[in-house]
Amino acid sequence: MATTTATRRLAAILAADVVGYSRLMGADEEGTHERFKAHLIELLDPKIREHHGRIVKTTGDGVLAEFASVVDAVQCAAEIQRAMAERDLDLAEERRLRFRIGINLGDVIADGGDIYGDGVNIAARLEGLAAPGGICVSGTVRDHIGDRLPYAFEDMGAQNVKNIAQPVRVYALRREGLASLSVPRPLARPIRRHRAVIGTAAALVLVIICIAPWFWPAAKPPPTLTAATSVAQPLVAPRLSIVVLPFTNLSNDPDQQYFVDGITDDLTTALSRTPDLFVISRNSAFTYRNRQIDTKQIGRELGVRYVLEGSARRSANKVRVNVQVISAETDSHLWADQFDNDIGDLFTLQSEITSRVATALGAELIMTEAVQPTDNPDALSYIILRGRAAMLKPLSRDVYGEAISMYEHALTLDPQSAEAKSLLAIALANRVLNGMTGTPAADTARAADLAAQALVSSPRSTTAHVAKGVVLSTQGRCEEAISEYETVLAINRNAVGVLTLLAVCKLTTGSIEEVIPLEEQAIRLSPLDPRIGHFYREIGFVHLLQSRIDEAILWLEKARSTTQELPWTHHLLASAYGLKGNTERAAAELTEARRLRGGRYASIAQIKAFPSGYRAVAPNIQALLDATYFAGLRKAGMPEQ
Repeated sequence: MATTTATRRLAAILAADVVGYSRLMGADEEGTHERFKAHLIELLDPKIREHHGRIVKTTGDGVLAEFASVVDAVQCAAEIQRAMAERDLDLAEERRLRFRIGINLGDVIADGGDIYGDGVNIAARLEGLAAPGGICVSGTVRDHIGDRLPYAFEDMGAQNVKNIAQPVRVYALRREGLASLSVPRPLARPIRRHRAVIGTAAALVLVIICIAPWFWPAAKPPPTLTAATSVAQPLVAPRLSIVVLPFTNLSNDPDQQYFVDGITDDLTTALSRTPDLFVISRNSAFTYRNRQIDTKQIGRELGVRYVLEGSARRSANKVRVNVQVISAETDSHLWADQFDNDIGDLFTLQSEITSRVATALGAELIMTEAVQPTDNPDALSYIILRGRAAMLKPLSRDVYGEAISMYEHALTLDPQSAEAKSLLAIALANRVLNGMTGTPAADTARAADLAAQALVSSPRSTTAHVAKGVVLSTQGRCEEAISEYETVLAINRNAVGVLTLLAVCKLTTGSIEEVIPLEEQAIRLSPLDPRIGHFYREIGFVHLLQSRIDEAILWLEKARSTTQELPWTHHLLASAYGLKGNTERAAAELTEARRLRGGRYASIAQIKAFPSGYRAVAPNIQALLDATYFAGLRKAGMPEQ
């Protein structure tokens, strides 16, 4: 029998396995195994060979591959993960196969066709640290890559891993950081529909035929796909992407550095909760401390469009914090603000500043990106971004129409998008709540269906939970809606819109004393919010119900001057002026409300029959409505029927 001699060599090792494989097999053993084999044959094996690697072995749920070049290994992994993000899209999210990948450069023992040693073990441990759809590499790999690949790695620090004596420096390349980088289309969407008809071998032939024009002849591939060309191109940053640089301590007291660093940390965390906003980690951001800042260079190095920087100065009992956001593409200032506060409780102050900045900036970036030109509007970025930007305007029938049109367009481009479904459900249900639709029953039914679909495919999505909450509100099920809103606020306390939705539900369910504090918190977080008329209106409503008529008129007039097209505001003002005895003003407000509603809800009975309606209101609130709101509308001249 022939024997083989074990040899040592330096190699780049790629380890990949399927996330949640045991769960997937438990749910659908045959289908999961079939899909894994298809991914292996149609994507992983061709990609590994394309980048001059070889598959050492496969397990039931994973692959071990070897490359002579670190750059080839990382490029291959990135292209695999980008392509995997577009596979299995006909399946529910929880049934899709997604890989984790780890890459290490190290000494291996080669014995026959297999490889062993710590170099292999570390790659396997790195794979276990990677996020679904992401890649983790060792510090050695990161050092060897340098700036030869257009990827922004996040420093995860030194990690202790099983059976490895020394901590391993780990860098992460997350799924979000790969999403905006192009992938050759023939491999991004495999020809799955042929598999059942002509078998795996024929499918392979079809894949080869499809990709041959891209690589033929082998000695002279098209320049747009060569590794050298892609390295030379600048990293394409996600549309909504930012780094929070360490704030500068302008005080003479070095002990205040903890306060300044705390603002940086809190802002990074708060901004990371903004939907679809890609935020560079604190570890990477802090490498720029005390360095001369070149905004464009930072944008290129980290793959972000925006850079947030700031400073803090403490003098006696005052603290001043300056914040500014700069475009990394143009080096121009986008937004700036200044906060002057008494010291008081530093942690409370720190929390308030970061909340206000995160809230204002999230809206500012959405509005800015929505007007940027694009050659490729797609469902998950530009179209949805434009819909979200529309919903930040003062609300009207036209605004709702614009946003709904955008979200509908997004769903035609990607019918499986949970985000588009959630946002469309929110817009439909909200226009019902605000009385700005002629088809409330149809809108509510469609919104309920969309929200349910979104929660099934993305059960941890805060946007999907908001959608469900708004739908429940339109159905008069505010107790259940409160649970959804509180779930979202436990994750993101800066969700201003959710604070106001929660306030309305608290009022409906009888907790009237909680309403004004919630609305005041929303105003404090977002004092320039384009929807602030809603916040003012609810405060005025509470004052009206508690017979503080002058205060009610003050707040309701502020609401009307800010957002003139909200019919409920005019109804409330008509009631308040009616209770004051100013029948002329009251009648004018009723006329305006009737115009905005197209003649609907023109009687007491119709208002009480409103879809989210009077019957769902707690008894104590019903009594207050009868004694104030409806009494005032009668005095204003509104008929009973």
